[in-house]
Amino acid sequence: MASPAERFTRQPWHELPPVLATLIRPRIETIVAEMVEAIRGEVAPYRRPTDSAVGRDLVESIRRALRQFAELIENPDSPQEHHFQHFRQLGRIEFLNGRTTDGIQAAFRVGARVGSRRYAEIVQEAALPPEIVLPLHEAVLIHINALSNEAVKGFLAARLRSEGEVKRARRALTDRLLEQPRPQDQAPPLAVLAERAHWPLPRTAACVVVRAAGRLDVPGADAGLLTAHRGNDAILIVPEPDDGGPLDRVRAATRGRVAVVGPVVGVHETWLSLQCARLALERRAESGPGTAAGDELFLRVDDELAELHLVRGAHIGRLLGRRILADFDRLPKGRAVRLAETLDALLMSWGRTAPEVARALGIHPQTARKRLRQLDALFGERLGDPRFRFEALLALRTHALRPDAG
Repeated sequence: MASPAERFTRQPWHELPPVLATLIRPRIETIVAEMVEAIRGEVAPYRRPTDSAVGRDLVESIRRALRQFAELIENPDSPQEHHFQHFRQLGRIEFLNGRTTDGIQAAFRVGARVGSRRYAEIVQEAALPPEIVLPLHEAVLIHINALSNEAVKGFLAARLRSEGEVKRARRALTDRLLEQPRPQDQAPPLAVLAERAHWPLPRTAACVVVRAAGRLDVPGADAGLLTAHRGNDAILIVPEPDDGGPLDRVRAATRGRVAVVGPVVGVHETWLSLQCARLALERRAESGPGTAAGDELFLRVDDELAELHLVRGAHIGRLLGRRILADFDRLPKGRAVRLAETLDALLMSWGRTAPEVARALGIHPQTARKRLRQLDALFGERLGDPRFRFEALLALRTHALRPDAG
């Protein structure tokens, strides 16, 4: 336990007669009442009824401070840690009740002023040596400063603990939002996690993945964003991105870096927005970084969802392609490529006519007719089967997304 010498840099109580303690104790309740009245009159946060929780804490703390002061006069070397613990707890309570250290310190200063005056009156009434008044005032100031410091320590410790709890809650919420939920999960509802994290649960959200982010500051949006790091990438969860504000600030903060914005989804599907953004980044890496600069590095994937869907199932798409388009394998490579392009144009055309196909490929209509006849020879009646057309289009699109598709 800390001794008084460790709490007080100077101990003027040694210069005070112990009899002063016996004179102060019978008047403690009177002095308490006077201090309470003065503090309630001058410090706004404590203008509460004395029978309220705030009032009771105030009265008890003033009473304890006066008793401790009397103990120090009587025995300056007596153990004091139990008193200091009380004032640290008082600081913690002040934080939890939403008050500030300014209010605590102001209350201590008012109490010190009243105490100094009343103690001086007691010295005068008891005809004690007047030269003890100076060390008496010094003792009051040192004492009240030590108690104020203990209360501030308790306040700051409680705030630090609360901030740590909020940070942990924000990490837990972020991890929850970025992970695809499993049916057997028994985790708390998102609303509960969001409340613990002091994050207003939005209706919608989008994930932004920033490549090689390093330190990333988003002025004016930090409190509203949830962030995580996966390897060298930063992941930002942007709430209500459709209103433009948060996303515009993210765009400005990521200027010059590759950043991909996943689609806007319901907040419960934030993990899906992340998956889309990651797939888009993988596609970009496979196709090469390109030469874009500035805002062009800030990419949105809303118009690429079909491609991302196919990329996600690329391995299955290759199996589908081998089954549906196996007839091309028997042809010379150049001819197979031309017919594959023609089949794609045919499937994408509205009326499936030679002129439409010719316009799509930029070839002569007669060339298109020739190729269409070759396709008819390869696939026959299957070209009229909706299921075959759908599967063939999927296979062609999946093949086109491969890095080596050329």
